[in-house]
Amino acid sequence: MTVTETVRLTQYAHGGGCACKIPPGELEEVVAGLVGAGPVSDPVGELIVGLDDGDDAAVVRMESGQALVATTDFFTPVVDDAYDWGRIAAANALSDIYAMGGRPVVALNLLGWPRDRLPFELAAEVLRGGLTVTQEAGCHLAGGHSIDDPEPKYGLAVTGIADPEHLMRNDAGKPGQPLSLTKPLGVGVLNNRHNATGEVFPEAVETMARLNRDAARAAVDAGVTCATDVTGFGLLGHLYKLAKASGVTAIVDAAAVPYLDLARESVRDGYVSGGTRRNLDWVAAYSDLSAVGEDEAFLLADAQTSGGLLLAGEIPDAPVIGELAPAGEHALIIR
Repeated sequence: MTVTETVRLTQYAHGGGCACKIPPGELEEVVAGLVGAGPVSDPVGELIVGLDDGDDAAVVRMESGQALVATTDFFTPVVDDAYDWGRIAAANALSDIYAMGGRPVVALNLLGWPRDRLPFELAAEVLRGGLTVTQEAGCHLAGGHSIDDPEPKYGLAVTGIADPEHLMRNDAGKPGQPLSLTKPLGVGVLNNRHNATGEVFPEAVETMARLNRDAARAAVDAGVTCATDVTGFGLLGHLYKLAKASGVTAIVDAAAVPYLDLARESVRDGYVSGGTRRNLDWVAAYSDLSAVGEDEAFLLADAQTSGGLLLAGEIPDAPVIGELAPAGEHALIIR
């Protein structure tokens, strides 16, 4: 057996994928001093999407009239296979560009590697996975940065372009719009089960590695102006941010939400990550969850890695899971 087949990468990190995010409530406190910062002297372009509403990427309107979209994302291993981890991490980072209605142009690798504990053969496989997905996306991968790190970490810094008149933002939702989801939920609980048992879930891997490119193009073509992607804060966490930024209430039909095979069984068997529990604790104060039990609530708050797009609108092949309504007592209502 080769090194890539015998080393379990998930055992070299304290957690996996987007479940390693700093809890959203704590993060808001950390960045509070950056919101509403003063103007930049002699800027190259106009900042039209920044930190204020916690959107998926920053957007600057350039003097040419085109919008520049910038983001970065990286995390610890979410699966044991190095190549698959690279694919997943790259697709996850690119997703922020797609969630804004943009097209990625150039990306840079971000690699942290425990050089005295893991062979560089594995690091090369991670980078190969990232290259495979950026090539599929039509995005240049041009170098990057690496450090000696106690835990393996990988991701991308990505720059893209968009039409500033056709952006998708998390603050543009309006009452009466349907909510659609372009990928099933459940990768978080399946990844946690993989971490604990070594079981491999090919459907979850391919779901995470799949680009949100086609869904984003369909959404822009359909005139969708409000969207986000579903990652570490779970469906409920990202939907709460969208509802808060848009000044609306989001209503979710729990029975309409799609899940990966074995996701429900894995929650039942206790494979719920700490990140998912923190997500649910955070949104509970702003939500009416009385219509669902704890297991269902955990699934809705499941910390996703490289999840789908959550759209205020409809596109082909994406189930409608709810709607936006005028702001009420709760930001989220689950039925």
